[in-house]
Amino acid sequence: MKLQDLAERLQCRLESEAGGGDVEIRRVAGIEQAAPGDLTFVANPKYYGQLATTGASAAIVGDGMPDGVRPPATCALLRAADPYSVWARAIALLTAPVAPPRGVDRLAAIAPDVALGADVSIGPFAVVESGASIGARTVVHPHVVIGRGARVGEDCVLHAHVSIREQVVVGHRVIVQNGAVIGSDGFGFAKQPDGTHLKIPQHADVVIEDDVEIGANTTIDRPAVGETRIRAGAKIDNLVQIAHGVTIGHRVVLASQVGIAGSTVVEDDVVMAGQVGVGGHLRVGRGVVAAGKTGITKSVEPGEFITGYPGIPNREWRKASVVFRHLPALKKRIEELERHVAELMEKLAEWRTPTGR
Repeated sequence: MKLQDLAERLQCRLESEAGGGDVEIRRVAGIEQAAPGDLTFVANPKYYGQLATTGASAAIVGDGMPDGVRPPATCALLRAADPYSVWARAIALLTAPVAPPRGVDRLAAIAPDVALGADVSIGPFAVVESGASIGARTVVHPHVVIGRGARVGEDCVLHAHVSIREQVVVGHRVIVQNGAVIGSDGFGFAKQPDGTHLKIPQHADVVIEDDVEIGANTTIDRPAVGETRIRAGAKIDNLVQIAHGVTIGHRVVLASQVGIAGSTVVEDDVVMAGQVGVGGHLRVGRGVVAAGKTGITKSVEPGEFITGYPGIPNREWRKASVVFRHLPALKKRIEELERHVAELMEKLAEWRTPTGR
């Protein structure tokens, strides 16, 4: 694609010293690996200096990048208010995904009463059980299992080894990465007088709304009663555990290894970084941000930025972390002060006795 055409489609301002908009852009690449014909990008100011040595033919940069930072004459600039989002659109334009063939592979096992929308693609060894439905243009890769009565919407992509359990409802334009399990049994047991654990049957609903992405090997459990619901626009990374009866709000972002215990409500626009753990029966308010490894043991008010275990406001945690680093030195000083106080008390006791006067 010609650079000028690309700039127009991305709605960027083109700045070029050589070749103008006639340069042919063939692919996207990282700033260090880029070669002539490549498009790269810089969103973080600390990487501006690498523009001076990049081999790319063009780079997407922010409107705020200073004019004093100059790439080689052979590298044009595409200025954008949001370079990261423009970069994402550029990848979509310049990367041609391999579309699987439409239709049902002869090695797939499809129950006779399954409802298939137009132009679906179902790969070999996929299994779709009785009463299930799959919407138009949805892609089901090999070894996917879609359980009895499950419903999958239009324009979805289910990658290899995904399990959509019985009666699960999946909306439109949902992407599920390899090995994810949606609708597995919630972890519910009743302890008996003899110490054994009686399994509580988990047969209630799981609903995944539109435009959700679910990462590889993530698990989303069904409850005994009620529902587990992932609301529209949520983005869930790999290796996330969402327990039975949890509600995840609109546009929530959960990074890798987040774990959320049962019956907790995560409101809209929450962001949880890697390895955040959330207790059960809590409410995490709208817009909360939890830093990596935060442990959420009580409900959190909307808009908080929390860190640590148990999670506290980030500003307080940063102050506490400074003190924590100095604890060995503080302990030593306290021991010295205690020794001095003890010596002073001994001298005071001697002074108060008749022989000491």
